[in-house]
Amino acid sequence: MKALLGYSYGNLDDMREMIVHPNAVLGLSDGGAHCGAICDASIPTFMLTHWTRDRTRGAKLSLPWVIKAQCADTARAVGLHDRGLIAPGYRADLNVIDYDALTLPAPQLVSDLPAGGKRLVQRARGYVATMVHGQVVYEHGEPTGALPGKLIRGAQALPAQTIRTTQRY
Repeated sequence: MKALLGYSYGNLDDMREMIVHPNAVLGLSDGGAHCGAICDASIPTFMLTHWTRDRTRGAKLSLPWVIKAQCADTARAVGLHDRGLIAPGYRADLNVIDYDALTLPAPQLVSDLPAGGKRLVQRARGYVATMVHGQVVYEHGEPTGALPGKLIRGAQALPAQTIRTTQRY
């Protein structure tokens, strides 16, 4: 029940305990494409703003730890072995963030699905640019029209340079 409530003792200490658990996956979120009751799209931004910068009651998490948890650890957990690190051979999917300006406005309910279906949309401010495969796809929260991504199915192989390095040991 703690995971559903998260604030049962008037603080987020139980949530922090779950977040730092080695089996937790922090980088997954729901973009709000299909839900009218809950939208988890803000989780990555909330991790950066609340847990590393704004928390005043209880221990914060370090920015490097949160970035690693949301990038490298999440990619590894879902089998995307060619992502999550800035290293030769890895995909260049990056966010350029104005950390001090990073904020989460209130979610908005929009009716833009077929037959007037509703969904919650969570925007964020402070993301300067989002790059996928080296191309800018969002700039200051607005899409650029570039669509370099593609649908992937299943685990992705380690970059060739990593495989050769690993085989030496």
